[in-house]
Amino acid sequence: MANVVEIKSAKIVPFTLMSSSISAILAFIYGIIMAIILGITVAFLPAPLGGLLAGLGVALVIAYPILTFLVGLSVIFLSVLLYNLLVPRVGGIKLAMEENSVAAIPIVPFALILSIIGAIWAFIIGLILATAIAPITGLIGTALPLIGNATNTTITGSMFGAGTAFLYLFLIIGLPIIAFIFGFIYNALFAIFYNYIAVRAAKIQLNFAVVTGAWNDLTSIPIIPASLALAIVSAIFGLIQGILNLGSAGVGGLIGNIVGGFTGTFIVVAIGTWLYNFLAPRIGAVKLELE
Repeated sequence: MANVVEIKSAKIVPFTLMSSSISAILAFIYGIIMAIILGITVAFLPAPLGGLLAGLGVALVIAYPILTFLVGLSVIFLSVLLYNLLVPRVGGIKLAMEENSVAAIPIVPFALILSIIGAIWAFIIGLILATAIAPITGLIGTALPLIGNATNTTITGSMFGAGTAFLYLFLIIGLPIIAFIFGFIYNALFAIFYNYIAVRAAKIQLNFAVVTGAWNDLTSIPIIPASLALAIVSAIFGLIQGILNLGSAGVGGLIGNIVGGFTGTFIVVAIGTWLYNFLAPRIGAVKLELE
């Protein structure tokens, strides 16, 4: 019988360091692959364009992983902080465990907290965008009456101001609402597909070691079960996307979405879990408070 546990909180620094490190290494691998592709392409291009692509390849190998790591530090740090703050108010992610296997993911708690975090990020991004465009819209609003008089058009500053106000409202209010709705739907479907389809082939396994009280170290993640389960879920999403695009992409696009979703996710998750198992004893495992 499954034992339902709730992730009450996570230690921010170990989680952030581990996730950012894995993301940076994956970005480094991606950069190497793209650099090789660009290197092959350079051989068939004129010298100036070839040199530009060669420089881009070097940037992908060096700058892209560093940028990914630095961005990951801030994004993951804030996301885990938001999770810890939200759990007492809306509840945390729950997992139905059978020994070390995730037998099911209770749908509503999983979808709710992740969609709220996504909505908060949408609000932050919308606020940044609104702040960034405010000087530009202010300048345009000031210049519009002069332009209207010079060109004899009906566009007025008040009309532009109304449009700008609508844009601000959309960025600060509408965007978070949309992010919450679509995030909730996506995460709920993820849990449904995992619970009723993926677990029939493989269940994600999480090996914990009790540290003290309710705190546990996630010591390792068996590679094949996690990769297979998540690849199946990704393939189902690919099937849905392929069906929606069937009119434009055809059957080939449908098959490509399914195979690409399964294969790509399997490879990325396999590398990511291997990296986690390799890094955990060296930089510290993720620490979760389970109840």
